[in-house]
Amino acid sequence: MKKRAYFASENYDGWPEPTEIEDYFLAPPGQEWFYEGGNDTAGFNADGVDGTEHLELGKGRINISLALWGHPKHGVQLFWSKKGGGRNESYSSRGDLNRLRELVHTMQGTPLPIGLFVPFPAAWKAVKEFLETDGALPKSIQWIASRELPPDTFPDPVRPSLKASVRTS
Repeated sequence: MKKRAYFASENYDGWPEPTEIEDYFLAPPGQEWFYEGGNDTAGFNADGVDGTEHLELGKGRINISLALWGHPKHGVQLFWSKKGGGRNESYSSRGDLNRLRELVHTMQGTPLPIGLFVPFPAAWKAVKEFLETDGALPKSIQWIASRELPPDTFPDPVRPSLKASVRTS
């Protein structure tokens, strides 16, 4: 299995040790990871899990990923997926689902539902568990399967002001 990560604007060949990134989640408000380097996203990937590292992409290899988006007020949204080898599983962290229609924008302008954010300490438990279990879906937080989310949960990421300037010819 090949592990890669992107965290605090740094690329990793492999995954960082949990102790290397813990403070980014448990820091005082305003000092969490996304304040360093101007990026509010992070990700961990494992290619070729479950003994499939010798297989090619699209030909049986199974990959796992955990993507994160941080927000100073709402915490972290996590997205876990396991794909390949006939699998297509994906889950989002489950926050307050009553707030699914309320959106917050990432630093890159992507709208995300507030109802899928969890507090930084809870996100830390899930990330740590993910790293310690070689990418298994963490049990320390609640998840919602992507197929259970309403179809319009993630709106078009193109900002309305930009849509008018996009040509269709």
